[in-house]
Amino acid sequence: MLQDPMLQVSRLAKTYGFGADATHAVGDISFEVARSEFVCIVGPSGCGKTTLLKMLCGLLAPTSGEITLGGRRVTEPPEEMALVFQDYSRSLYPWMRVGENIAFPLLRQRGLSRADRRERVRQAVEAVGLTGFIDGYPWQLSGGMQQRVAIARGLAYQPQILLMDEPFASVDAQTRADLEDLLLRVRHEYGVTVLFVTHDIDESVYLADRVVVLTPRPTEVQEVLEIELPRPRNQVTTKELPEFARLRAHVYRAIKRPERAPEDVSGNASEKAASAPVL
Repeated sequence: MLQDPMLQVSRLAKTYGFGADATHAVGDISFEVARSEFVCIVGPSGCGKTTLLKMLCGLLAPTSGEITLGGRRVTEPPEEMALVFQDYSRSLYPWMRVGENIAFPLLRQRGLSRADRRERVRQAVEAVGLTGFIDGYPWQLSGGMQQRVAIARGLAYQPQILLMDEPFASVDAQTRADLEDLLLRVRHEYGVTVLFVTHDIDESVYLADRVVVLTPRPTEVQEVLEIELPRPRNQVTTKELPEFARLRAHVYRAIKRPERAPEDVSGNASEKAASAPVL
């Protein structure tokens, strides 16, 4: 266990329906996230990653279990948290200019002057490389640029923790790589904690300090893997490292064969784990 976790998830579960018709989407999930840490969550398709994220940010009530942020229980969307959605085209307001989209969440922050809002927007726009587009509209931008706007909006809010739900899933490979590097850079500059849901194994290993690997439904934590690759990360040199290839294979085996314990990170085979239920 971490000594001073920012986010604690304890015995979290979510069931839809009752009796024989009940669907156990999330079985029993526990993990922690430290301050300024970058944690990725991966798992098989349909294992409930997005459902988990909605519970973490207070948009969906769990059936049982508890989430605490900074020692306080999460029962509604906390002000210390920001969420970047997968579908950026539906999270941006097309009738608002880029700067207005970024500034919109700041209106709920009490005591923040108009000048402070403008400065936060300016800094966020500069951080994501969109200074020349602050007066444009989202529909005038490419998909990758729209997702930069969504990231800038989260940064301008200055949350303690940034939750991201497969934010790069809808862009091409080159744009995805650029956005990954952008996220690592601004995360370092802002010192924000990031919890990042992805279905891309390479992405999880490249970005994270730790990777939480989930089982199929009803979802549990299969393992939490330390990623001790050197920083700063680089799309070429990091992915050429033998350690990157080994960690990637380790996560792949864990996801594709959850009924068996994957190899230990040190290369030694671990004891066979109990089979995870698969629906």
